[in-house]
Amino acid sequence: MFFQRLYRVFLRYADSNLVLDQGGRPLHDAEDRPIGQVERLRLHQCRLIVEGRTTAARVGVERGTRCDWIRPAPPTFGAPLRDFVLDVPFEPGPLRVLAISNGNETSQAFDGFSPRRIALARLALIAPFAGALVRLSPQIWRWKRGGDMGARERVKEELGLVPRSYAGVLQADALNASGAAPCPFRSVTLVMPVHNAFGLLREALERVERHTDMAWRLVLVEDASTEPGLRAWAQDWAATAHRRDKVHLLCNETNLGFVRSVNRGFEKARRWPEDPVVLLNSDALVPKGWATRLLAPLANPAAATVTPLSNDAEIFTVPVMCRRHVLRPGMADALDAAAASLGQVAVAAPTGVGFCMALAPRFLADLPDFDTVFGRGYGEETDWCQKARARGGRHVCATDLFVEHCGGASFGTAEKQRLLESSSDEIARRYPHYDEEVQRFLRDDPLTTTRLALGLSWAALSQKGPVPVYLAHAIGGGSEKYLQDRIAGDVAAGGAAVVLRVGQRFRWKLELHAVHGVTSGVTEDVALLYRMIERLPRRMIVYSCGVGDHDAVQLPGLLLALAGQGEEALAGGPQPVEVLFHDFFPISPSYTLLGKNSVYLGVPKPEADTDSAHHYMRPDGTWVDLAAWQAAWAPLMAAATRIVVFSPSSRDLVAASYPVADRIVVRPHVWKGDVPRILRAPLRSGAPVIGVLGNIGPQKGAALLQALSRDLARTGRARLVIIGHLAPEFGLAPPARVHGSYRLGDLPGLVERYGVDAWLIPSIWPETFSFTTHEALATGLPVFCFDLGAQADAVRAACAAGAPGGVLPHPVEGVVDPAKLVAAIRDAMPMSETDIREESR
Repeated sequence: MFFQRLYRVFLRYADSNLVLDQGGRPLHDAEDRPIGQVERLRLHQCRLIVEGRTTAARVGVERGTRCDWIRPAPPTFGAPLRDFVLDVPFEPGPLRVLAISNGNETSQAFDGFSPRRIALARLALIAPFAGALVRLSPQIWRWKRGGDMGARERVKEELGLVPRSYAGVLQADALNASGAAPCPFRSVTLVMPVHNAFGLLREALERVERHTDMAWRLVLVEDASTEPGLRAWAQDWAATAHRRDKVHLLCNETNLGFVRSVNRGFEKARRWPEDPVVLLNSDALVPKGWATRLLAPLANPAAATVTPLSNDAEIFTVPVMCRRHVLRPGMADALDAAAASLGQVAVAAPTGVGFCMALAPRFLADLPDFDTVFGRGYGEETDWCQKARARGGRHVCATDLFVEHCGGASFGTAEKQRLLESSSDEIARRYPHYDEEVQRFLRDDPLTTTRLALGLSWAALSQKGPVPVYLAHAIGGGSEKYLQDRIAGDVAAGGAAVVLRVGQRFRWKLELHAVHGVTSGVTEDVALLYRMIERLPRRMIVYSCGVGDHDAVQLPGLLLALAGQGEEALAGGPQPVEVLFHDFFPISPSYTLLGKNSVYLGVPKPEADTDSAHHYMRPDGTWVDLAAWQAAWAPLMAAATRIVVFSPSSRDLVAASYPVADRIVVRPHVWKGDVPRILRAPLRSGAPVIGVLGNIGPQKGAALLQALSRDLARTGRARLVIIGHLAPEFGLAPPARVHGSYRLGDLPGLVERYGVDAWLIPSIWPETFSFTTHEALATGLPVFCFDLGAQADAVRAACAAGAPGGVLPHPVEGVVDPAKLVAAIRDAMPMSETDIREESR
């Protein structure tokens, strides 16, 4: 049994990690003229991926009797060839790539990937699989013996069974303001090239004058702007009596471009060689007291450049790296005030960003100019920074400073993109490892804590109402689909959402979701977590699901604290609380309400608590019985202003456990799947094929399917196929099949491939909502389930509206009578003409 289970785990590992490639070949039309190229065939995660380029109007892939078609992408930059990627369920054996050009269909044969080649590739994965198990044995032990769900997630990540979750570790020191760091310089030289953007120039210069908190001089390089009146205004502004000694205006007779204009400014700045130089764009709006904060890190002799945080500063952008966004008036100064409360984090970055970049005197003496090969701009500061790194220089971020950047005002964002693209090849040629270093910085994000803390402040300033803070698990499934839809609504409304995720390698993962993307960090420190959430003065705490947390009995108290209630209440006073019932975790540690024999016997009651499945073991080995569990959750239920369930049956179960009936809201999910309707009329006299959708674990009926497959293997009453995965501790008796991963769009082809006649929803717990049931109903095939929970509500309603299928009696002992099940399926199937004639006799 152990080795069978290990083998099934290995098959899941192989499906996730096995990658096979096959070279491409040319495509030709009906007259044998070339019309493109199949560049590669790839097998990965049970998907066949065909990539290429063609002039054909449509491209398809044919394997067996199934053919899938796509239209290639529109051509780019006038190129005749168009890219295509076909991504379809894999079937072993030969295949054909089809193309329709000028109304004619042609094809190119490929060997595909044979079962023998796949088997050999799997054999090659045995050694790395065994090595991974040995390396992960401590985590496997903590998972299996101690119930450590975080260890489970690490095992799954390391084995490649789930996508790896990259997030920086949060550092408490980054939140500790160290006070105003001493500035190592008495004065600073600012170099500002100017080309158009007249309106912003006025505000930028006014802010320099008003907000620079040390002695300064400005070298203003006017680069032949085309906006009327700009140069005359700049000349008058610089000639004002109180500015004559501070402002040095250089006017280019012709447009030299950004790089040469900067170099003119650098040349002038060399008159003051002891002072640092700040390269400042004319669309950078500096806040109060900015200069000493920007220059303070240059006290470290290894620091070559310093760049502040911004709304548009590539790797120094808040809240999401490299995602520019526009700020409302006044928000930048508020964000800078929030940044000033943070600590200075000494982190080396691969480059500085030139919109507002301080350059240390000793490095500028060695590297006095930007390279003019970069023309009008973009790439020049990267080149300079790499040269400084070669001389031992470090590029750091002023994490206690935020400077607004109204990017693209001089060049325009489209032209900026063209300039970026033209400079990237030169940077890659000069510094082959630079892109890899940037990608590493993006992945690891050593500024995670600062970026996320300031991002939370941004969310508080952006949101009209309270910022929602969701507590959610990392298991996926229907609750995650609902959560992502709800977050999308929060963001679309112009705001943001925060997710506190449990059940991963670290106990807490804090995610900030905004229109720009997601920023996240992990920690084990609950006090640090509180400090981060306190940056949201107005927040709404939403319990989504806590299954998988390391010590879930603590969750209600933590949520109350986040809501400004309870013994450890955060500052800001009471905040609204909402509880969602995606499962029944607040009722029992057995969140499906199944007992120790995996049988549902109704709502468990503390006064009749004899089932160990409803007890919870904490990390220290102590046990919490059902009464203590519900006592821990009762204050949260009492504090909730709204309790949301997704089906009438769930409402009844919650109301039977807590006196909250007056605050329960039934809000069925709006199912948004796009499943093509499948028309199939099998002969009732044949052996039906019963399809099961989804990933099937114990609560989803894995044991029931295992027993059913054995009976069907013996009697031949029907055949069984799971389109999804089966938990590795279970196995099906042949000829039953487990297909593996699928997508909704694959269902018509998979139904045809396996000959599915009807769907069975084998779940043995009263689900709160079943997305899989709705997927099955959407196909139009008969759907059967047991008389439990939301799945029965959905099937019963569909049958009342004329859909085929039915609700079967609840299998109290966890088993089902195969003969009765097959008979029910037969009765629900459309009759053939032969069957009609037989019955009419």
